[in-house]
Amino acid sequence: MKEAGLLTVSGLLVVWLLWSLWNLYRIPVGLRDGSWQRPLWWARLWSLALFVGCGAWLRGALSGGLDIGETCAYVHHQRYDSAYQAAHVEESQRLFPLHNKCNGAYDLVPAWVNPTILNCAAFVLLATGVLLWFGVTRLVRGQDGGFRGGAMPADLLPRQRPGSASWPFSCPWSRGRPAGGRRSG
Repeated sequence: MKEAGLLTVSGLLVVWLLWSLWNLYRIPVGLRDGSWQRPLWWARLWSLALFVGCGAWLRGALSGGLDIGETCAYVHHQRYDSAYQAAHVEESQRLFPLHNKCNGAYDLVPAWVNPTILNCAAFVLLATGVLLWFGVTRLVRGQDGGFRGGAMPADLLPRQRPGSASWPFSCPWSRGRPAGGRRSG
């Protein structure tokens, strides 16, 4: 039974990796062709940021290997200070920021790991917010793009300022210009 679970999880991770590699191509293309205005583009960004963030976290969390002393001495050629490690044991067991120090001066976690995790988390939050916005506007407007109940509610219509006939389309730097925005002459 454990083998079937392991195969299932491995298969899902491989599918997520392939999806993320495809998204590496589709996200820049979507920026050029304007598909960033659609929910699928933001779902791609969310998925890719989550994948990269999880990968960076795993890289940092597993940076010490099974034996930290041997990893420090034989892989990184650094002196392992067991007294320093014992004094700062809670620092190496936190989920974020990740640290796993051989001594006071050398950290086994690469310097790029923590900023990558933070940036990916910011992209995940941004994409989640935009996806929620897409969902709420779809609920308010309905499936066909129009507002439920037919006409647009009065509280969503732009309010007109007194003395301005075309207020939603004018701006302070276009005073004295015709409605097209270009000066006559």
